[in-house]
Amino acid sequence: MTDRSAMPPTFGRPDVIAQAHARSLEIGLRASETPDFHPLRRPALRELVDRNQSLYTHALPVMETLHAQIVDTQSMVLLTDNHGVILHSLGDSDFVEKANRVALCPGVSWAEADRGTNAIGTALVDGQPTVVHAEEHFLHANRILTCSCAPIVDPFGRTIGALDVSGDTRGFHKHTLALVRMSAQMIENHLFSNQFVDAIRVHFHARAEFIGTLFEGLAAFAPDGTFLSANRSALFQFGQPLGDLQRQPFEALFGLCFEKLLQQFARAPGESVVLTLPSGVRVVARGEFAAPRYIAAADELVSPSRAPLSGGARHPARAAEPAPLATLETLDTGDAQMAAILRRVARLRGRDIPVLVLGKTGTGKEWLARAIHHDSPRRAAPFIALNCASLPDTLIEAELFGYEDGAFTGAKKRGSVGKIVQADGGTLFLDEIGDMPLAQQVRLMRVLQERTVVPLGGTRAIPVDLRIVCATHRNLRAMIEAGTFREDLYYRINGLVVTLPALRERTDLRALVTRMLTLQPDGERLPRRVSDAVLERFGQCRWPGNLRQLANVLRTASIMAEGAEQIELDDLPEDFLHDCVDAATDASVASLMAAEGPVVPAVRPAASGCDEVVHAAPPAQEQPAPGRMEDWQATLIAQTLARLGGNVSAAARELGLARNTVYRYLRRGRTTH
Repeated sequence: MTDRSAMPPTFGRPDVIAQAHARSLEIGLRASETPDFHPLRRPALRELVDRNQSLYTHALPVMETLHAQIVDTQSMVLLTDNHGVILHSLGDSDFVEKANRVALCPGVSWAEADRGTNAIGTALVDGQPTVVHAEEHFLHANRILTCSCAPIVDPFGRTIGALDVSGDTRGFHKHTLALVRMSAQMIENHLFSNQFVDAIRVHFHARAEFIGTLFEGLAAFAPDGTFLSANRSALFQFGQPLGDLQRQPFEALFGLCFEKLLQQFARAPGESVVLTLPSGVRVVARGEFAAPRYIAAADELVSPSRAPLSGGARHPARAAEPAPLATLETLDTGDAQMAAILRRVARLRGRDIPVLVLGKTGTGKEWLARAIHHDSPRRAAPFIALNCASLPDTLIEAELFGYEDGAFTGAKKRGSVGKIVQADGGTLFLDEIGDMPLAQQVRLMRVLQERTVVPLGGTRAIPVDLRIVCATHRNLRAMIEAGTFREDLYYRINGLVVTLPALRERTDLRALVTRMLTLQPDGERLPRRVSDAVLERFGQCRWPGNLRQLANVLRTASIMAEGAEQIELDDLPEDFLHDCVDAATDASVASLMAAEGPVVPAVRPAASGCDEVVHAAPPAQEQPAPGRMEDWQATLIAQTLARLGGNVSAAARELGLARNTVYRYLRRGRTTH
């Protein structure tokens, strides 16, 4: 079979389309033919998916990310096998019906022999990324489409499938193929890491900042230094096809003895070294080692009566969860922003899609994570939380992944199973994941990909089944650009992203106060409400500590007012009262400034080219009259856009609205200003 992986990309060329049309005519197809509406029956399709299980499993999360980038463009993402049969599709609801009219659905073959010239079939024939636009399709029926497709190769350079974005010709964008190519390469890298999990892998690139990104070269070697394979980027950097590389010793590829490189990697794990490619180009490289996976470990974890894991650590007993303090229902206390977030999260009930919760410190990220766990089929299993910012870098690894007896100085005897294994069957909540060191990010990425964990000092890979919820107050996209957070991990944890509002932005302060007071211990004679004067004072506070600060203030005030029916101003902590006075003063100054003219917030570019940033009109300074829902919604949208720098996609996600709704507001605002 021809090795396509090292060939340069050629796409959009007229001769490619002309040759494909010639092949369609030779096959005997007629341009006026009606597409076949007889896909594989469900059992046959299920069997086909099973035969392509590795491709299917590694492609799904990438497809979801790709679809999120092109949502609302009247298009769909498609995965096919190596013969062009569609295995899975994700599409905009308003485009699916049109796609079905041309049999663009799972179980249908889009090979050139069946559909003539089209992006999927032609890309698989040529082995190259391909765009087929409108009239370039051979069949007239398919000329309503514009399709961008990239083949997917396995770690040995064999074409095993294709990733495609097909959509309405009117929505064609020249950057779509680039997104498809990058997504296909991401799938290939996932397959590569999975195939060579037991190998020694060298990550390299001429520019150090590209290590750990999609563009890094990956080369896998056996323990004796025998070359096994390399990904597309590595083949490009070597400038040689895979077959030629397999005949060369390690020293010829990197200019260094394999044993010396291993010694350097072992002496300083995670450190970079400089190597020289056969072309003379110097590259920065890092090594990665992984312990072998033992399937038998799964059997040892099933029954505690069997032999314990090395070091004596056994699978932890299931501990009953205490009565939940937060469920999706109880978190809905009347604020429109929170209600929209909870509706979105509720749609994932029963599905193990990862959730990334953003928000300032104290906004209730762990409450939401516990609610997600409680309202899921995993509620009877453990909810395990770890704050990545609360532990030194040296302890996070041991706390998260566990360790064997004697793994390091000071380790407990009999070892520790770690938070990941403790969460087996349940939910793992990683708070402040933006503070996780890069080295641990790499290990966590491996766990999420392989669903196994190897404790420090151990050799057995322990299978785990868990759902992950992460939270952070940091800007992870900015951290990715700065090289302090891994992009591949980011796309693993952000299946659904929600941003919790700060307390000062919420409209349900009274309900929150009531709820927190009702959660106080019944055995204590503590008040269950606050006076109107206290509630008014609460409305004047900045609440920099958000819900956590509110809970602490109420707890202290309740103790001071023990035995009374309600909390009064005199019961509030003195320093808190000073903060409220300062906030009220600032608000008065802001009102005076507003009287002289509104301050238009500067609109910064989006961190990613995928989210459109618009310059929204400044929000009105006057509050809308009670009962005017359109004015209230317009003000809320304007404030959210201003706070998020004009990022329409982020604003729509946070408000739980369709992007078209935000755009309609913007168009309406421009016509009235």
